Amino acid sequence: MPYLAAADRYSRLPYRRCGRSGLELPAISLGLWQNFGGVDPAETGRQIILKAFDRGVTHFDLANNYGPPPGSAESMFGEIINDDLKPYRDEIVVSTKAGYRMWDGPYGEWGSRKYVLASLDQSLRRMKLDYVDIFYSHRVDPNTPLEETVGALETSVKSGKALYVGVSSYSPEATRAAHQMLKERGIRALIHQPSYSMLNRWVEDGLLKTLEELGMGCIPFSPLAQGFLTDKYLDGKPADARASKEGSFSQAMITPQNLERVRALHAIAKQRGQSLAQMAIAWVLRNPAVTSALIGARTVAQLENSLDALKNLEFSKEELAAIDVHAKDGGINLWKTSSSSKVMLD
Repeated sequence: MPYLAAADRYSRLPYRRCGRSGLELPAISLGLWQNFGGVDPAETGRQIILKAFDRGVTHFDLANNYGPPPGSAESMFGEIINDDLKPYRDEIVVSTKAGYRMWDGPYGEWGSRKYVLASLDQSLRRMKLDYVDIFYSHRVDPNTPLEETVGALETSVKSGKALYVGVSSYSPEATRAAHQMLKERGIRALIHQPSYSMLNRWVEDGLLKTLEELGMGCIPFSPLAQGFLTDKYLDGKPADARASKEGSFSQAMITPQNLERVRALHAIAKQRGQSLAQMAIAWVLRNPAVTSALIGARTVAQLENSLDALKNLEFSKEELAAIDVHAKDGGINLWKTSSSSKVMLD
């Protein structure tokens, strides 16, 4: 039976304007970084994506290297958007990125014009789309002039292959430089996608203020600290956790100090009538500079639990003060090198 979207989907979730642009994004967006690759059950991914849309989530975030294997998340999403969501394409915001390694040789990663534009073409083919709504530079390339990377983003818009462009894991200084270069070309730098959570607060040291000044939106990824800010780590490391497997979550992150922080934050969430994950998402959204929180999901139930964070977005001064006691840097910012890289301006 053909998929039919829920008729009440737009009454179930708030939308926020993306900086000073005309685009609104759902308060929570779905990222396909984990659990949507070729090694994952395709039907589960389909159910999560369709349930998200039924709940009002209109923004789906990808990157060329999402998988595993790299590219497979875009291929899977391409099947779903063409088989199930094609009638709703104009209601959906699709984003992808280029920056990390995708193929062999000197042109398979970073920020050269050759790589960035080739990557976008490959992404469009995998997703069977004529354009993406947002195209990102996924990381700073310290060895390519920023003007070259920005020029590739300009071409993506002027060729009609992207409606908007943004950056990810750029420092405040690099963000400001990219914004100015795009502005000189008549293009708005729409949005920044940084890592941000209660255990990774680097964006508060200048980036959020910069984005507000520039009129750019902000869509933090990993607000749950890659699953650390959930109930699963309250008793230590579970066998089925991401930290038990090879990948982005290092076991070195599970320190006694971090576990103590997680347990204390869980107690505060319980007092608020929320799960720790729900409070972590609501906490990121407390800042008016944040447009949308970018979450992942392994199951439909996990997705729904995260979306229910929107039932309680208010924090008292006392709650925020109590959270601040424990919401300290936990050494889990894996993207620190990119966000501290100096851009090449010549």
